[in-house]
Amino acid sequence: MHDQATTLREKIRMRQTQTILGLKPGAESLGGPESVQTHVIAVTSGKGGVGKTNTVVNLAAALNLRGKKVLILDADFGLANIDVLLGLAPQHHLGDFLSGEKTLREIIVSTPQGIAIIPAAPGIQTLSHLDESQTQRLFLALDDLIKDYEYFFIDTSAGISDNVTRLLIASQQIIVVSSPDPTAIVDAYALIKIVLQLDPSRQLSILINSVTGSQEAEQIFAQLSRVTQRFLARELRYLGYVQFDDKLSGAVRAQRAVVLEFPFSPSSRCFRNLAKALIPPEAGETGS
Repeated sequence: MHDQATTLREKIRMRQTQTILGLKPGAESLGGPESVQTHVIAVTSGKGGVGKTNTVVNLAAALNLRGKKVLILDADFGLANIDVLLGLAPQHHLGDFLSGEKTLREIIVSTPQGIAIIPAAPGIQTLSHLDESQTQRLFLALDDLIKDYEYFFIDTSAGISDNVTRLLIASQQIIVVSSPDPTAIVDAYALIKIVLQLDPSRQLSILINSVTGSQEAEQIFAQLSRVTQRFLARELRYLGYVQFDDKLSGAVRAQRAVVLEFPFSPSSRCFRNLAKALIPPEAGETGS
């Protein structure tokens, strides 16, 4: 009975979070009729080390190349990853916002290409578990901010915590990143199971990272899809894959997105294809 009551309270809190942020699964737009259409995409994983943050960085960069205005929230709140991957040195971070010293707009840092980043707070462990009032304050500020962008990526921490699940449920689209590692596949399924328990109607997209090619990626997706259909009676969406190549590590060392540093590499082509898949067919776009 205690576990059931706890689960019910958490579901109620998550629904309240959706109302606060104004995000409804499948919603076509955010904000008033004069705001741009914002696509809110959470990128997550069951375990660390599968390339989730690198995926966010490169999807954002590929969309930016297509003329899209992109904002990223580094939602691994106690660690700073995205700014490091992009060679940025933020003067302020989420800790300054939550303390009341800065607004969200004041802590944003941008890449030379114009991708906006809301940086996490490095080394502040207390931010790994935001309380309800902190969460509401953050989401209210985000609701005002994201209306200025076409794509808003949420780079969650790995695994399932209260912070992660609230952000996932509040997002329009969830991308689950896995690698061929058997433990990554098992943990991806555990994450999928929890999300569908909280929101049975949710559509989940699967991205397979660090594979040799499409055949390996499709085999891994098939494993996840079969077990999800069998035990959860739900269909997963196959978003695509990223082929492993040595240019990925070279781009990380250069602190640049691989789509910018090595635009003709196999991984770069994969990220560009994935970004194109995130653009609705009716949406106009520029760039290449």
